[in-house]
Amino acid sequence: MDNNKLGVIYTGGAYVLWGFLPIYWKLVQEVSPIAILGHRIVWSFVFMIGVILILRKWKVFQSEIKRTWKNKKSALGITFASIAISINWLTYIWAVNNDHVVEASLGYYINPLVSILLGMIFFKETFNRPQWLAFILAAAGVAYMTFNFGSVPWLALMLAFSFGIYGLLKKTVDLNAMFGLTIETLIMTPIAAIYLLSLPQENWANIEWLSVTSLLLFGAGVATAIPLLLFAAGAKRIPLSMVGFLQYIAPTIMLVIGVFLYKEPFTHVHLVSFLFIWSGLLIYTYARVKRLRRYDQAA
Repeated sequence: MDNNKLGVIYTGGAYVLWGFLPIYWKLVQEVSPIAILGHRIVWSFVFMIGVILILRKWKVFQSEIKRTWKNKKSALGITFASIAISINWLTYIWAVNNDHVVEASLGYYINPLVSILLGMIFFKETFNRPQWLAFILAAAGVAYMTFNFGSVPWLALMLAFSFGIYGLLKKTVDLNAMFGLTIETLIMTPIAAIYLLSLPQENWANIEWLSVTSLLLFGAGVATAIPLLLFAAGAKRIPLSMVGFLQYIAPTIMLVIGVFLYKEPFTHVHLVSFLFIWSGLLIYTYARVKRLRRYDQAA
């Protein structure tokens, strides 16, 4: 199989797994979102350490930690990135387990446009006309929902901005996905472990260690790391334009799951708002593909 096809399979597989993740969190919804987050962080760290040891990358990992912490900018970047992704994970888990899967999908549709906005603010990137139009259409979609429902879709915006800020911070740190996730969870694991151990003793006494819920909580690390590792392996094999197309798989699956599996409401207001945002994304994606093709031809 050629490298390009393998890249599509890996990257597409990552987005498919991310799309079905709401089902996973729904299976442990009797556990509080912050406790689920604690387990997700701790077991992600444990799993990633296992992967590093199996791949015999321990010495490389140690040197990457030392290099990262010696550089103040990198150290601050990875620390704040770990906080941003933890906020994103907690918001996402809370949204799913409180019947807001549709709104969560909205957040991940908006995310690429938020990333453009953050790039303009922090890296002085300029908007071309299609990007301005895409951003205005997305803003119109959010405004339409806010006006008709009488409240801002805070969950969607929290997910979009927390993940956008996470991506922004990651640009300040030169780490591959495997080491990046390991260090991020390493930073947050002491806090997560202290929280889990501080839970009342009766919580632990009532745990059935081989129950489905316990096994799913222990498996949260695998559920978190596998899609990220697939994405890292796939994204480097295919053009950025292809990654741009594939990234809409996850929120689309989430939307379908929210509406058809969990019977969340999808009114005409949702439809109009999503149409505004989808139109913006189509314009943005088309413009990006056209620009990348132009660069390829020039090269």
